[in-house]
Amino acid sequence: MDSPRNRQNYGSRLSNISKVDVNVSPLDLNNVPPEHLKYRSPLVSRYAGPEMAYNFSEMKKFTTWRKLWTWLAKAERHLGLDITEEQISQMEQNINNIDFERATQEEKRVRHDVMAHVHTFGACCPSALPIIHLGATSAYVGDNTDLIVMRDGFDILLPKLARCIQRLSVFAEEYKSQPCLSYTHLQPAQLTTVGKRACVWVQDLLMDVRNLETVRNNIRFRGVKGTTGTQASFLSLFDGSDEKVEILDKLVTEAAGFKKNFLICGQTYSRKVDVDCLSALASMGSSVHKICTDIRLLASFKEVEEPFEKEHSGSVGVSYKRNPMRTERCCALSRHLMCLIQDPLMTASVQWMERTLDDSANRRVCLAEAFLTADIVLSTLHNVSDGLVVYPKVIDRRIRQELPFMATDAIVKAMIKAGGNRQECLEQIRSISQEAGIEIKQYGGDNDFLERIRKSSFFQPIHNCLDDIFDPKNFIGRAPNQVNRFLEEEVKPNIVTYANIIDDIAELDL
Repeated sequence: MDSPRNRQNYGSRLSNISKVDVNVSPLDLNNVPPEHLKYRSPLVSRYAGPEMAYNFSEMKKFTTWRKLWTWLAKAERHLGLDITEEQISQMEQNINNIDFERATQEEKRVRHDVMAHVHTFGACCPSALPIIHLGATSAYVGDNTDLIVMRDGFDILLPKLARCIQRLSVFAEEYKSQPCLSYTHLQPAQLTTVGKRACVWVQDLLMDVRNLETVRNNIRFRGVKGTTGTQASFLSLFDGSDEKVEILDKLVTEAAGFKKNFLICGQTYSRKVDVDCLSALASMGSSVHKICTDIRLLASFKEVEEPFEKEHSGSVGVSYKRNPMRTERCCALSRHLMCLIQDPLMTASVQWMERTLDDSANRRVCLAEAFLTADIVLSTLHNVSDGLVVYPKVIDRRIRQELPFMATDAIVKAMIKAGGNRQECLEQIRSISQEAGIEIKQYGGDNDFLERIRKSSFFQPIHNCLDDIFDPKNFIGRAPNQVNRFLEEEVKPNIVTYANIIDDIAELDL
């Protein structure tokens, strides 16, 4: 917050900054806005969409705390505790009325973030102060908020993922019959189609939809469990009534929009939930990395490239280059996303007994970064998939360089059908292939295999049908039919839930 006090604090530190950087004087920094004097994560300042940035904001976090306190108080009142309607009303009216400056000062005083916000909330609804957080522990607001935020995060990501699938599916449909080289070991193997390759990408993303939906729908609310999960404090509040404590847990769970809560937990929900959530995101990161790596390789071949706007700058030193900057960004951030899974794995493994606090600082970083990174990756992939450019003539030229060698079986079959001897035909093919290979590799020439066949008297019986034999569409197998069936049977049913968002425009700020 850019308050006068904050500006004063920054001003008092300028002399320290100047000692670190000899080229900066305190006078030079006086007019610099405070936000530029400290590190800002590029995940928010440069890349992330506003929805996900807000989802992990302090405003979302602390208003959710206040909602949780309000839901708890309403449920406790419903079950007979001495809580008035006026107290509930004050809490409801001040959900968004957060004095962040006061909360900061309170935390410095009490050295506890939750109690600082209890007092800050109570300052704007004083009659409710005695019953705010009644019977609860810090994990009640902390953990339940994390679960709400992650659930909401998946609700932001899933439509974006479906949108990428829809765009790539349109692309696959358009190019389902466009032959292209396929590769194993990055060596030309046979032919496939541009659309069929896109379906391979889509299939991975559909698996990610399944994973994200499964994890999202399996997130349970921690609920109202007390200090170490035994609900002892609430049992005391309700004079030993098991029934009321269970109803309280159920009411708050429903108010938060969850169907189920954990029946068993320690002070916190099991950190394996974080493992599951970030595993799904890391897996999606690997899918996007593979897709964007393919596009980068195809861009190098000049077969396919990402969108390139009119004022898009190429390489600084080589202006004609069209660097695949967006797919490179996807790969860079996807690697970060895949690496983040190590944090919750380690955290879950070292939670002593009912809980240790060494999870807190780590989770503040890794959970937010995982969802923010996933959001950026999907937004960028959407932009790329919405405007992929295909160059059929380049693809055809590259096919012509390789297809003659791939078509040798078809030539042999045609010769046998015309009455030729299989062994003699194979020997002739081997000789011509070696000659054409020498022309390509030693002399840098084009693949003249087909011309050599045309000039060979041995292959004269099939000269009049060579154009048909070498038609690339004869070598793509069932690829177009596979695309049709895949799009109809697997893609459409799995993204129909998100149909209302697929027409959004794929734009990026950077």
